[in-house]
Amino acid sequence: MYEAAIPAEPQPIPAIHGPPALAVEELSHSFGKRLALDRVSFAVAPGGFTMLLGLNGAGKTTLFSLITRLYSNRTGAIRIFGFDLRRQPTRALERIGVVFQQPTLDLDLTVRQNLRYHGGLHGMSPSDCEARAREELARIGLADRGDDKVRALSGGQRRRVEIARALLHRPSLLLLDEPTVGLDADSRRHILTHVRTLCREQGLAVLWATHLMDEATNEDSVVVLHQGRLRASGTVRTVCDETATAALPAAFAVLTTGERRP
Repeated sequence: MYEAAIPAEPQPIPAIHGPPALAVEELSHSFGKRLALDRVSFAVAPGGFTMLLGLNGAGKTTLFSLITRLYSNRTGAIRIFGFDLRRQPTRALERIGVVFQQPTLDLDLTVRQNLRYHGGLHGMSPSDCEARAREELARIGLADRGDDKVRALSGGQRRRVEIARALLHRPSLLLLDEPTVGLDADSRRHILTHVRTLCREQGLAVLWATHLMDEATNEDSVVVLHQGRLRASGTVRTVCDETATAALPAAFAVLTTGERRP
């Protein structure tokens, strides 16, 4: 067993120049008597790619629900580019785009109709919505599928449409909850490469929730949740160094089970 690497208290938010894209501070949430999140604190840097790692039941989806105001946090704070989510919800939420774990496209509408509906909810004019839809569909490699019904697309293509939709209003922070689960290797690779390119070229900040550790690189920031508590926060290399492991899967095993893998 390896107990020393599991922190007893939440880790402090790292120093970042200017307000973080996302700052989660001492955040807790309960469902009745069940504590789903316990004093979780971490930050996502502007333009940074951060992976939120955890097994099923770790609290990832609860955290996303709090950040997107599906649930209201009663303790702790959530700030998006400095805007407090409870006190300034409109200013905070207009800066984020979201791809939820469960698909939310209307299968009987066309790709373009799905995007137009989203644009209308964000107060975009029809002309702006159309122009941005063309731009995002071209960027995601689906420029020729705008008039197809979503039902005719593959699972990977539907996910790409959801990403295009989330980016339609040009957010500065993109949240993705298990975006590649159930997709084939080529679709996973395409989506991951696309989102990383947006970070690098557009300065988009990303929080990518997953349990697939092969999607991380050594330069990524990672946040490890387990049973509602923060177990580690930092770059992959830092987390591996702190757990005296050579790779992220081994570090994750130490942090979530206390066991070392051979």
